[in-house]
Parts: sequence; C-alpha cells; structure tokens
Amino acid sequence: MPHDAAPFVHALYDAAALRQLESRAAQRLGDGFELMRRAGAASWRDVLARWPQTMRIVIVCGPGNNGGDGYVLARHAKDAGRDVRVVHLPEHAPRAGLARRAADEFAIVGGSVVEFDQRLPPCDLIVDALFGIGFSREPDAATRAVIAAINAHGAPIFALDVPSGVDADSGSVPGAAVIATHTIEFIASKAGLRTGAALDHAGALSLALLELDAVDFDGVVAIAERLAATDLARWLAPRPRDSHKGRNGRVLCVGGDHGSGGAIMLCAEAALRSGAGLVEVATRERHVAPLLARLPEAMAHDVGDIDALHAALDRADAVALGPGLGRGDWGLPLYERAIASGKPLLLDADALNLLATRPFALPADAVITPHPGEAARLLDTTTADIQRNRFAAARALCERYACVVVLKGAGTIVMSAHETPRVIAAGNPGMAVGGMGDVLSGVIAALRAQGMKAFDAAACGALLHSSAGDAAAHGGGERGLLPSDLMPWLRHFSNQESLSREPTR
Repeated sequence: MPHDAAPFVHALYDAAALRQLESRAAQRLGDGFELMRRAGAASWRDVLARWPQTMRIVIVCGPGNNGGDGYVLARHAKDAGRDVRVVHLPEHAPRAGLARRAADEFAIVGGSVVEFDQRLPPCDLIVDALFGIGFSREPDAATRAVIAAINAHGAPIFALDVPSGVDADSGSVPGAAVIATHTIEFIASKAGLRTGAALDHAGALSLALLELDAVDFDGVVAIAERLAATDLARWLAPRPRDSHKGRNGRVLCVGGDHGSGGAIMLCAEAALRSGAGLVEVATRERHVAPLLARLPEAMAHDVGDIDALHAALDRADAVALGPGLGRGDWGLPLYERAIASGKPLLLDADALNLLATRPFALPADAVITPHPGEAARLLDTTTADIQRNRFAAARALCERYACVVVLKGAGTIVMSAHETPRVIAAGNPGMAVGGMGDVLSGVIAALRAQGMKAFDAAACGALLHSSAGDAAAHGGGERGLLPSDLMPWLRHFSNQESLSREPTR
C-alpha cells in the first residue's frame, strides 16, 4: 500500500495511467510476475472474505494478464482444498508470458483446465478473468457466448479488475458484458467503472493496491476524482454564530410558465433548504399565490414582462434559470435578460433547450446541468453518443459553452476547463423522475449565492442532492421517490455537525 493511501482512494485513472503504474511497479520489483502474484492473492482473500463457505469455483480465463490473475487465484483456491476448475475458450489459451507462467504453476499442482463447451459446470462462484483494462471493443461471437453463460449461470460472479466487456475508460458497454456481483480493482480505481452503463455491470467494488509504493504514483495523473457523501464536509462547515440572512446569499429563481409552476416551486424550496438566506421567485402571476401558500419563506413576484425582472436581477447573488421557463414568448426574453445580467448563473431545463437553439455567450462562471437528452441537443448529437463516453461528452460541453458542466445521470460528472473532473458516487434510480433536476438547480444556486466558486458549488451541490436522494430512498425504497422527499434531507446533509441525528420532517 502507498505510504499515504488517502490521495489514491478518491483518484480515478484511465487505462493509460494504469499501464504506466504497472510498468513502474514491475520495474521497481524487478519481476512483473510479482504483481500478478499479488493480484491473485488479493483476489483469493476477497473470495474468502465475501464467500467463505464456497467450495466449487469456476474461473473463466482469457489469454492475457487478466487470465493470468485468474490462474494465480485458481492455484490459491486449489491449495485451500476447493474444487476449482479453469475454463477458457479454445482460442483463449494463455498467450502472454506472465499468463503462461501462471497457468504452468496451476498445472504443476494438478489444476483442472477445460475448454468452454456452451455451458459452465455447476459451481458456487464464477470468477470472470477474461479481459482486463485493455478491452474496449465489442466481443466476438465466441466471447459473447461465454459471457452469456456466465450471466445466465445463477452463481455469484466475481470480476477481476474490470467486468469483461466494459470499457474501463468510458464506462460504456459496446456489446455483451459480464454482470458482476462484485469487482475487485487492482492498483487503482478506474474512472469508467463509476459512470454510465458500467454501474449496472460492476456490482460492489473493492480496491487492492497490491502494495505499490507512493513513488510509483509520482507524476501519474488521475483523470477524475470520486466524491462520496463524507466529502460534503470539505465545503459545508458550521456557520459563524453572528450569521445573518444577507451573509447567506440571495437566490433568484426564474421560471414557471403556465402549466409548469411546480418546477420553480421545487427549485425555490431546494434553495432555501440548502442554506440560501433569501430566495426570490420570478414567475407567472397565477403561480404566486400557490407558491406562497406552499412556501411562505420565498418572495414570489409576477413577472409579466421583461422590465419586472430587472430589479430582482440587481438584488440577486445567484440566479437559477430554467425550471418550467418554457420556450415561448414569455420565457425567451427572461432567458436573454438573465444571461446578459452577468450574475452567477445556473441554467437547467428550458434554459438549456433555449441555449441549444439560441446560443448566448455565457458568463465564465456559469453552471449548466444537462441530462443526457439535453446534452445531446446542446452538442447536436444523440443521447446514445452522450452515454457512449460521458467523460468526453462533458468535456465537449465544457469546451463549447465555456462553463462548468454537471452531466447528470448514473455517475454524475462535474467538469470545468481547469479542474480535475469529479464523479459523484451517490444517487439512485429512484431519482429518475420529473422535478429532480429542478431541486438540483436550487441547491447549486444556493451554494453559489453563499459564496462558493462555480466548480465547487456544482460538485458540492450535485453531491448534496444525490446524498439526499439516497437517504430519502433508504426508508421507503427507490420506486415512487418524489423530489419533495429530498427537502428535509437537503437540510440534514447541509449541516455536517448534525449528521448523527434524523432530519426534522
């Protein structure tokens, strides 16, 4: 383990960086096989920790070093008295020198190796050691067949380093891929396993550093940073005793055209629950009374024309633009005026749809929060293209619109031109419901109004929102989760000193 493991726990790497780390460590150790020994041993320890009673193990090995890790694991399992069988495709006999060496060591102790023949033997655990970090194409027909057999077997599936078929850099699944129960990563965490389709294939994750030294990591750049709920304490310190509402920022929420008043209500309430000192709402006249009945703490104004928006913009410390805004004659001039104000700006929903069709130069510290469909419109591409490489899509948005990007979805990515991207390790499928984005808009705008820089507000806000969603889903389940269910949890997670207590509902 590195002398100081803390920096590496949050760091996420791509395949190029991992190969560099492997090469450095192998050179320092004087024998590349030592890393394979460590990987196999670490895998066996994980098996014992997670499935201690398992007696029959099938290990599906590929031809390269990932397969070699599997052969080392097989030898440990056999030495421990387990009934272990290695299975490989006829064309997947070990090719790499290290893999052949591992296979030979397994053979010396009488290990059983058989070729795959349409189905896998009965067992208590399947180990996926087909492919490692270098595999990023669609599997061929023979490989698809063995992957299908792994997924259909019914035994728990333990993937070594990367579930086979998953692109470790992008998180995409070009074709068939193993759906693992658990994945053990070697050396460092892979960026691609934290976002997109990979989240449905990796299962639970653990990391085996393989006793690398900190010197091995010198100069090797992580491509992203993972954020979990415990990281909220970086930004959300207790407030001074002499705080007052003016010090805590004024948010202006702009939106709520006819038929969409709920969106701007959710945005305003989220801003208040995330600590904004004052929240104003610029909306349609018919929404003012319902909004005040639901949320008397907000200051709601009828904005019938553009002139009515000017004074509110002048007072605002940050603006949330877009929830329920519409794209018609009412919303368009509000959109144009809010952007021209130069105020710290959050754009979501209809503001993003307008940005796609009527591009404006955004303030340098603006934040946009598209879901994949909105991102596709902003980049004039398809949702499938966005999801194929979410890191590349977030980077392209950042470059095209010169702003901070929060690409929402499974494994939300926060991107800025001059910062290490951040991946949110929180959130759940229950949050895929209308109105959740409106809540996020209010959260980020509140943090901006309280003085956070745009990138930090975007990252902290996305993390706060996702953590609240996880907590809200915990008691009653994910299906049927409502955006309003997050409100007490936003307050709860905004106050790090109170996390030992349940929120006041």
